Amino acid sequence: MTYKALVNGKIYTVAGKVWACGSILWKDDRIVAVGENLDLPADTEFRDVKGKTIIPGMIDAHTHVGILEEIHQFEGDDVNEMTDPVTPELRALDAVNPFDLGFRDAVEGGITTVMTGPGSGNVIGGINLVTKTAGKNWEDMILVPQAGLKIAFGENPKSVYGEQKKMPMTRMAIAALLRQAFIDTQDYLAKKEKAEKDDDVIERDLGLENLSLVLDKKIPLRAHAHRADDIMTALRIADEFDLDIIIEHGTEGHKITEELIKRHIPVVVGPSLANRAKVELAEISWKTAVQLNEAGLLVALTTDHPETPIQYLPVCAGLAVKYGMKEEDALKAVTLNPARILKLDQRLGSLETGKDADFVVMSGHPLDWRSQVEEVYINGKRIFSTTKKSY
Repeated sequence: MTYKALVNGKIYTVAGKVWACGSILWKDDRIVAVGENLDLPADTEFRDVKGKTIIPGMIDAHTHVGILEEIHQFEGDDVNEMTDPVTPELRALDAVNPFDLGFRDAVEGGITTVMTGPGSGNVIGGINLVTKTAGKNWEDMILVPQAGLKIAFGENPKSVYGEQKKMPMTRMAIAALLRQAFIDTQDYLAKKEKAEKDDDVIERDLGLENLSLVLDKKIPLRAHAHRADDIMTALRIADEFDLDIIIEHGTEGHKITEELIKRHIPVVVGPSLANRAKVELAEISWKTAVQLNEAGLLVALTTDHPETPIQYLPVCAGLAVKYGMKEEDALKAVTLNPARILKLDQRLGSLETGKDADFVVMSGHPLDWRSQVEEVYINGKRIFSTTKKSY
């Protein structure tokens, strides 16, 4: 493969540099160099993008793309297995449809990576995954098949199982079921350890095996929690079992900022471009993300697709700026910060040598709603173009 380059564009690296007239050079699926006045190899295929803007491929760290399809009410709804409140044995990987139109919308909006997974109907919903939004095939798109265990607090599991007249009907029951699941896992691991010492075997349990990944800190808990009291319950349980945890939604996170700071908890905030669809969203506001970011927490913005269509992620970043977030921080909240939360920042989230060649060419400032996404590159290949010009 020859080298390829885009030259003379305004490049937001999201790594501390903005090049007013910069170039990005890549080979195969990796960035080789970014900067001004680059010495391009002799065989480089390049194209002038003067007047255009280049940013890293955007990342949404909390979606249901491919597992909750917008136009298929039953056929494409695989987001919640609402027959049991505790289902750690489930994997989003086995339900995601890579041909969901949401992936196409993501690409055309400049979003090149998503975390997708189960919904919040269950106390424990199953295992999430991280995937690129396009690739040669489905297996080629997958980045992390086990990216966290989805758990949920508050109204959603209460309403689902309250209607069935079964546990959990209260917040107490949600916490109790979650605690019992981890206690059962501790017992399971103790039995496995004893069996290994005794050269014996035990009956394996897929759900407990997945929960053990959390206890061993191989994957984090990804906690659906809106209200401050639900967030505190999530933190309390994480403290009790010494677990890594990420708060998702965090609508009232601003009320307990000190507790989040004390534990260095990342927060994926949103969907803020939505209405007050339930009581837990009474205080929905862009200021939540602004305040948590100002406090020094690691904050990412999410559309929670399809709650807000995924292509509006850059609009969300622009609205965060409108309500007080610095432009640099807002761009990080849809690029580098979600990459850090997903522990993929060594590959994604900024335009730096050695990282994946995932980037977006736009007609103007990336946070201006009038700017058009003109080209999208994933793994060095142009996946989307409004111009279809050759190099």
